[in-house]
Amino acid sequence: MSDKIISLAADTVRRHGFGGPYDAAIVTGTGLGLVAGKLEDSISLAYSGIPGFPSPGVTGHGGTLHAGRLSGRQVLVFEGRSHAYESGNAAVMKVPLGVAKALGVPLLLLTNAAGSLMAQAGPGSLVAVADHINLSGLNPLIGETGDGRFVPLVGAYDSAARETLHEAARECGIPLHHGVYAWFSGPSFETPAEIRMAGRLGADLVGMSTVPEVILARFFGLRVAAISVVTNLAAGIGDGDPHHDETKRAAAAAAFDLARLIDAFVARL
Repeated sequence: MSDKIISLAADTVRRHGFGGPYDAAIVTGTGLGLVAGKLEDSISLAYSGIPGFPSPGVTGHGGTLHAGRLSGRQVLVFEGRSHAYESGNAAVMKVPLGVAKALGVPLLLLTNAAGSLMAQAGPGSLVAVADHINLSGLNPLIGETGDGRFVPLVGAYDSAARETLHEAARECGIPLHHGVYAWFSGPSFETPAEIRMAGRLGADLVGMSTVPEVILARFFGLRVAAISVVTNLAAGIGDGDPHHDETKRAAAAAAFDLARLIDAFVARL
């Protein structure tokens, strides 16, 4: 059934002028939709007008698909995402990413707001995600049939794309860390004990998104890069005591640097 919905959604966006080809697709996280406003010759369509697209229910997330030119490249921008914790459905972004695949997108760039376990990467820092740990107990491919569901995740975060991010950051004079992102289901924030556990398992960042989209993107054969915007120190790290208002404020403060980095990254594609 989802394949039919993806096909219907792709036909719908094509009728609204989303024809491609596109050099990349970008998913924006909490408070990080600034990049959509930088598109030239852009077109937009609300998620509510596209079959199978979710309705984001978290403040700081828009619900609009954009296309346009950024740094001389044609890109899709998914302004806002739905999270697994909103419905219990880890595959909530399957149709949007399936549409990206149907439109010929080769590379998906994900952004998110995250808590940091790294003293050197405090609020406002940008971090290129190098790998992830799924601590949620969920997987967006549960219920899929066929051998395609057994998606290998070695190199899920494309090393060449990550190096391009670092090159772009150096060009912009923006410090860019790298680290491992641990996915907790949310929506409650993590306890200090959970953060200690995540750190011992090798996590540098924690958040409530991104990992299911990475798995889905690899299922569809897309290359993946991801950037976390550190909005707070994780619970129990220093004076870390995260809450959503803090996340939105810190994301907004870092959004300008993120948009500059994305500009420079896209120009290098």
